[in-house]
Amino acid sequence: MSQKALSFEEILEAEGSLTYSFRGVSMRPLLHQGRDLFVVEKREPPYHPGEVVLFRRGSQYVLHRIIGAGRESYTALGDNSVQPDENICPQDILGVMTGFVRKGRRHSVQEPGYRLYTRLWMAGRPLRVFYKKSKAKLRKKLSWIKGQ
Repeated sequence: MSQKALSFEEILEAEGSLTYSFRGVSMRPLLHQGRDLFVVEKREPPYHPGEVVLFRRGSQYVLHRIIGAGRESYTALGDNSVQPDENICPQDILGVMTGFVRKGRRHSVQEPGYRLYTRLWMAGRPLRVFYKKSKAKLRKKLSWIKGQ
């Protein structure tokens, strides 16, 4: 007899927290696929810029950092991304990252090193996005020149 896999929503509702592996590159350098786990706890709004939240976008789960808060929605961005996720409704947010596990050791978002990382990431975001977009445009232009 096979058991139905629980959704993140069901786990968070039953347990209040979720520890899971990260997939993708959008949260580098903080989280790496195949190396790190993230810990999310269910929490009600408000959510604040700098916090990493787990939300549902269609049929996918996304773990990104809040970069903006409006009256009725939030904007989030992966630490390694340039395209923000806009108009995230509070009901789409499942929880807030409270820590991560690396090399078997659990780290809290309250640790000074993490808090410094978050401050630096938030302050440097505009410059980093500009750099990544410029680099992509240059790469595209160079590939066009090579193709001629």
